[in-house]
Amino acid sequence: MTQAHSTPGVYSTPGVEFVRDTTYISTRIVADPAPGSGDYPVEAGRYRLVAARACPWANRTLIVRRLLGLEDAISVGLPGPVHDEDSWTFDLDPGGVDPVLGIHQLKTAYLTRDPSYSRGITVPAVVEVATGKVITNDFPQLTLDFGSEWAAFHREGAPDLSPEPLRDEMNAVMKRIYTEVNNGVYRCGFAGTQESYDAAYDRLWTALDWLEERLSGQRYLVGDTITEADVRLFTTLVRFDAVYYGHFKCNRNLLVQQPALWAYARDLFQTPGFGDTVSFTQIKEHYYVVQKDLNPLGIVPKGPDTSAWLTPHGREPLGGRPFGDGTPPGPVRPSESVTD
Repeated sequence: MTQAHSTPGVYSTPGVEFVRDTTYISTRIVADPAPGSGDYPVEAGRYRLVAARACPWANRTLIVRRLLGLEDAISVGLPGPVHDEDSWTFDLDPGGVDPVLGIHQLKTAYLTRDPSYSRGITVPAVVEVATGKVITNDFPQLTLDFGSEWAAFHREGAPDLSPEPLRDEMNAVMKRIYTEVNNGVYRCGFAGTQESYDAAYDRLWTALDWLEERLSGQRYLVGDTITEADVRLFTTLVRFDAVYYGHFKCNRNLLVQQPALWAYARDLFQTPGFGDTVSFTQIKEHYYVVQKDLNPLGIVPKGPDTSAWLTPHGREPLGGRPFGDGTPPGPVRPSESVTD
């Protein structure tokens, strides 16, 4: 039975360190596919992004899609936060069926592409509407392609999330964020021995201390505008106190006890395109209900108080222009608003 992890991953068993499977369906959707490449062409309305709000990796795609104004070009399907070991499911839709794809389980789209597919049924995934098959679940590449290959469909005033002059620095920062923070919290949570947990915990907090120092003197991670690097860090930070601190045993400090990181996270949360994609209810339900090995009774904690995310962040004196020469995205579409 395939596992419906947020991303492909081998979760540790006793005596084994957490290792994430990073093998994805690497087909890309590009503006000008090379003959014989197997890539698909960019085309408005042809594809549907399936992205659960609960999942940090899928949350990235929801943020970038909104920042760039790709709502008309790429529709979105939102699976519910609680799934079984078989597949993410569309429990939030009437009848439990995605209204565009006509399926209850995301697994159906994976098997439509490959009837022998046996890896994780993961989000985010992009599905071709006409054929009902998954085109890609390569989440690190997906948001980069939204920013470059889909440029013809960006909204007026869309920000440049990957400025060429900053790209080398941005890639180095993102690599460390992924290995030490995004994946680091999972390395703590699914450690199979005390020794592997201790090592994972130390690695995580070494990186978070580095970020605390870095963000004490600058508003954003790279340059003076929001970039892809900020998106990638935000989706872990916004889940930290609600889930990772206790559930994954990352409990040296709460995020609210890290002055720069907490202010930085609130700054982004209050920026259009970030907080308006977040459902704390769905985040907690996913981790505490689905991950029975870590929380056998499936009890979901009532806290923390999320109203603190809307308190003043005080980061303005550091300067910076959130959208550079661009503009904020408009209001969230009613059909895509967070209601829980």
